[in-house]
Amino acid sequence: MSAAKDSVAGDVVVAAHDRLVATRTGIDTRGEPVVYLRNDAAIARSEGFAALARIRVCANGHAIDATLFTVSGPRCMLAPGQVGLSEAAFSALDVEEGAALTLSHAPAVESLGFLRAKVYGQRLDGQAFNAIIRDIVGGRYMGVHLAAFITACSGARLSPDEIVDLTGAMVDVGQRLQWPGKCIVDKHCVGGLPGNRTTPIVVAIVAAHGLTMPKTSSRAITSPAGSADTMETLAPVDLDLATMRRVVEREGACLAWGGSVSLSPADDILIRVERALDIDGEGQLVASVMSKKIAAGSTDILIDIPVGPTAKVRSRAAADALEAQFQYVAQAFGCRIQVLQTDGSQPIGRGVGPALEARDVLAVLKCSADAPADLRERAVLLAGTLLESVGAVAAGQGQVEASATLDDGRAWRKFQAICEAQGGMRVPPVARHRQDVFAPRSGVVRRIDNRLIARAAKLAGAPGDKAAGLFLHVKLGDRVREGDPLLTLHAESPGELAYALDYARTQGQAFEIGED
Repeated sequence: MSAAKDSVAGDVVVAAHDRLVATRTGIDTRGEPVVYLRNDAAIARSEGFAALARIRVCANGHAIDATLFTVSGPRCMLAPGQVGLSEAAFSALDVEEGAALTLSHAPAVESLGFLRAKVYGQRLDGQAFNAIIRDIVGGRYMGVHLAAFITACSGARLSPDEIVDLTGAMVDVGQRLQWPGKCIVDKHCVGGLPGNRTTPIVVAIVAAHGLTMPKTSSRAITSPAGSADTMETLAPVDLDLATMRRVVEREGACLAWGGSVSLSPADDILIRVERALDIDGEGQLVASVMSKKIAAGSTDILIDIPVGPTAKVRSRAAADALEAQFQYVAQAFGCRIQVLQTDGSQPIGRGVGPALEARDVLAVLKCSADAPADLRERAVLLAGTLLESVGAVAAGQGQVEASATLDDGRAWRKFQAICEAQGGMRVPPVARHRQDVFAPRSGVVRRIDNRLIARAAKLAGAPGDKAAGLFLHVKLGDRVREGDPLLTLHAESPGELAYALDYARTQGQAFEIGED
């Protein structure tokens, strides 16, 4: 019998009888590469690998850094020699099951020194942010490091110059698009207003006027739906760069998920953690929005800041401060920007949740009799402002022209064409389970709490379940009688429906009903 040979993996010598092979676990770790190793594996003992250690995994010329978890016991999910890979690790490593792996300690991450400095309140420069963002995109930060970075930058802890430097670092690590022409338009709402799904309508109106609008949107962070979540119920949004270019060249616009085209890729990593923390800090919000717009090649940007007592931005003073930050970053990167502070006192439209919001969008584009008037009015305001700001229509005629573009069908035809170019139009799904929530007394609706409405929609399953959410039956100032429906919950499972219903009935005082 021939003698066993050894192979060398970095500084680690792996005996032939103790080779390690890849095993796909199917475990979703929300984007973080995780590796599972038996705690009695020879390499675990020899190298001192312990749970939560950072290790480097190599296979077929590919290498990733991952977080280690150990498994043990008589029902251990791994056989000797197997290394379990989470879905994120399996995808990043790009291997087949059974492929040979080598493990070693991951190199030290020098930028963590900058992160610790920020935790202690020190200001960082462009070099520090570049190092942090490169390591984030390179997969060298654990989830706990990402959470620490997000927290350290939240709560007004970023100066204006730090926001500029963070924005630049986020742009530099990804692709940067260029388009023919001097005017590339875009818009963004800072959020905090359920149902405010104006983007698909604005894109259709603006593109119908011949402007170029390569719109990339995020999925929901702290809300029941993001523009990409809603648009995904109507057409494919996971476009690669080649497809995105083809759609824009053909139709003048697209409605894509930003995470699929590697524009400011750090933003998509940070968003996953922000969603888990339920944090969306102002400075990072500005850097997130502006890095996407700059990377997409936008020259003229419109920002919508809804202001209201239960919106994300709750006062005019806070809106003014946020507007100043957007203006400062735009000036630093040579972009033209316009900021509108709009009414954020109540949800916009009737639907809250991806498919329900999509149905509102379709109703406005088709000029249906039951289209929500407030959604149409806000979309017309935003589209008209964009058209005027770039000189596409005469001053004072923006809203008139935007409204006419809806009325004569041009916007609807353009939207259909964009959907077809992106892979074909879809019919939004319908939830399996529904339940009304009724008015406890008669009177006038005096207040609607945006946060509690959003919370109820998320408990019903939005945005993960695209058909889940809620449908609003009332607006501020409406008169209701005891027993009238205030909202209808939509859910994909009885359990989620019951959970959201209990919250809406007993915990969430979303509606204040006063005397007639």
